[in-house]
Amino acid sequence: MLERYYQELLNFCSRTVRSREAAVDVVQETYARVLALQHAGQSVPEPRALLYRTARNLQIDLHRRSEVRGETRHPDAEAAAAELDELAAPQACEPDVAAASTQGVNALLATIDALPLRCREAFILHKFDGLPHAEVAEQMGISRKMVEQHVKLAMDACRRCKAALDGTAEATAVPTLRRRKSARE
Repeated sequence: MLERYYQELLNFCSRTVRSREAAVDVVQETYARVLALQHAGQSVPEPRALLYRTARNLQIDLHRRSEVRGETRHPDAEAAAAELDELAAPQACEPDVAAASTQGVNALLATIDALPLRCREAFILHKFDGLPHAEVAEQMGISRKMVEQHVKLAMDACRRCKAALDGTAEATAVPTLRRRKSARE
């Protein structure tokens, strides 16, 4: 965790406190607090988000202390606080956004997992492995048209899942693939 986010967090803090030395202190204190949480046995599912939030809170505390001591560099303290708020971590780093994203991914994976075996196989080969329909058909021993139907069915299921997550109303009917009767049947 330290090596992965250190430089990114240091750059973020340097922009907001406008002093490399103060930024180094903030980042060091940030890591100390997050590592103390981990050593206390508390789970940290989104370390990057926690690091950014902790660093931001420490910067606010630093600004408040300097204001109380009369060391404020900004003549307008409210403008400085507003500027600090604008330089917050990216929205995706916020814990609630990260949790919602994780829930969405888990829902989509469950939807894909619930697909019929051959449909799921065709979808994964096409969307995740990047194979064109013709190669998927060849690998699975089915027609290209059947691959297209499998992928369409899977995409429709994923769209319905996304619509349910977003709370939008979309068709709830679940289309299924129908087999043609062959001369052997």
